[in-house]
Amino acid sequence: MHALKKSYITSGQYLAAELTSPVRHEYRDGEVFAMTGASLRHNTIAGNVFSLLRAHLKGSPCRVFMEGVKLRIARDNAFYYPDVMVAYSSAVQRLGTEDYVVDEPLLVVEVLSANTEAIDRREKRLSYRKLPTLREYLLVAQERAELLLYRRTSELTWDEINYDPDNPVLLEGLNLTLDYPGVYEGVPF
Repeated sequence: MHALKKSYITSGQYLAAELTSPVRHEYRDGEVFAMTGASLRHNTIAGNVFSLLRAHLKGSPCRVFMEGVKLRIARDNAFYYPDVMVAYSSAVQRLGTEDYVVDEPLLVVEVLSANTEAIDRREKRLSYRKLPTLREYLLVAQERAELLLYRRTSELTWDEINYDPDNPVLLEGLNLTLDYPGVYEGVPF
């Protein structure tokens, strides 16, 4: 019996292929994973979060990006497409035509779906924690009104905070109390 041989590509090959691919892919240490399209519910929630963050950060040096922008985790040789992220660095200020990747986010937001929830809760959470600039990682459920925030408290420790609609969602890294009903605006339960 022969073991299946996996085909690996370099991060450079991945980035070059991703420029012309009609399908988005995430990359982890030589392996490429196709991404499925988002549901209307998922897209509405991500759009709501983007809008709330964008309105709060308007006029600041922070930039808010949506799901089409890659996040590089150099320590894992990985690239992901978070649903929403906020970054503050000279690289994101330029907004050059050849810029496709964020390296130093302050906040990453993932909207959970049945296909991605396990990856978002484990693999991505552990990978994102390796980003020294990341202050908060927010998971947003789409089947129920529930927000889970991971907040860095030191170089090695993170708090886990579960929110429900009765509690304000404080994003300390952005000095923002997130409008909980606004996150789910237009989404019936």
